[in-house]
Amino acid sequence: MWNPGPLCAGWLALALLAPGAAGATAPAERPSEPETQAAPASQPYVIAQTYRLQSQVLNETRELNIMLPEGYAEHPEQRYPVIYLLDGGQQEDFTHMAGAVQFASFPWVERLPPAILVGIANTDRKRDMTFKPAPGYALPKWLQAYSEAYKTAGGSDQFIRFLETEVQPFVAQNFRAGPDRILIGQSLAGLLATEVLLKKPALFNHYVIMSPSLWWDQGSLLKQTPQWLKLQGQGSGSGGVRKVYLAVGKEGPEMERDTRALAALIHQQRSAQQELVFEYLPRENHGSILHPAALSAFAHFFAAQKKKGR
Repeated sequence: MWNPGPLCAGWLALALLAPGAAGATAPAERPSEPETQAAPASQPYVIAQTYRLQSQVLNETRELNIMLPEGYAEHPEQRYPVIYLLDGGQQEDFTHMAGAVQFASFPWVERLPPAILVGIANTDRKRDMTFKPAPGYALPKWLQAYSEAYKTAGGSDQFIRFLETEVQPFVAQNFRAGPDRILIGQSLAGLLATEVLLKKPALFNHYVIMSPSLWWDQGSLLKQTPQWLKLQGQGSGSGGVRKVYLAVGKEGPEMERDTRALAALIHQQRSAQQELVFEYLPRENHGSILHPAALSAFAHFFAAQKKKGR
C-alpha cells in the first residue's frame, strides 16, 4: 500500500478541511444588516410655557407653568377665566391637570369654558401651605416620623401675599385674564385654599377645595372658621359672587369629619348669593380624588354661567 509520508498526509488533511473540498461544510454566510434609515423629522409637543418669577416677597425664584386655551392667539379680543393650581409643578399636579382642563373645555364635553391654567410650582411645600402653629404644637403621631420635613412650616402669610401681589399681577399684565379666578388646592394645598377663602376671600371668586388638611395645628383653622366668616362677610369682595366646591373621599374619619364640618359652617353663614357644593366621593381616596372632584367642580361652576347666558 502506498504511504503518502508525513508531508503528503499533512497536505491531505489540509485539503480535506479546505473550503470547497469534497465533503467539507462551507460556513454559513452572515446575513446582511439592514440599512439604517434616519428617523423622520420631529418637533416638540408643547402644552405650556414655564416662567421664572423673581419673588421679592419670598426672596426666591418661583416657577409658573402656564397653559393657554386653544384658539388664544386667534381671538385677541377674548378674555379667559384663570385657574390657579397649587402644587402646580411639572412633577406635581400640573401636567395631568392640564389634560383635565383641556378635556373639560372641549365643546363636546363643555364642563368648563376655555381657560388659562396657571400652575404654581413648589419650592418648600410645608412652609408655604401651612400657617404658623401655636407654640409647642406637635405633629400628630402618624406624622411624627416626618417631623424634619415640617421644620420650616408656618409661612402661609408670605405665600398668600406672593399670590396677591406678584402672581396675580404677573398674569394680569401678560395674559388676557378675565374676571373669573379659580383657586384649586388639595391636601395641604387644600388647607392653604381654605385659609385664603377665610382670610382673603376676594383674591378668588371660585374655590375648589379637596381633602383639606384641617388637622394642622390641632384643627385651629376649623375652630376659627365662624369668626372668619363673620368678619369677612359672605358674598363680599371684588370679582363677583364666589362659588365654593368642597370634596372629600374615603380618607379616614378625621379628614372626612373635618371637611363635612367646614362645609356645614360655610353653608350656615353663606350669603344668599354664594353658591356652595359639597360632595362625598366614597370611591376615591387621598391620591385619586383630584381629577373627579375638579371635573365635578368645573361642571357646577360652568352650569351656573350657562344659566346666565355666558
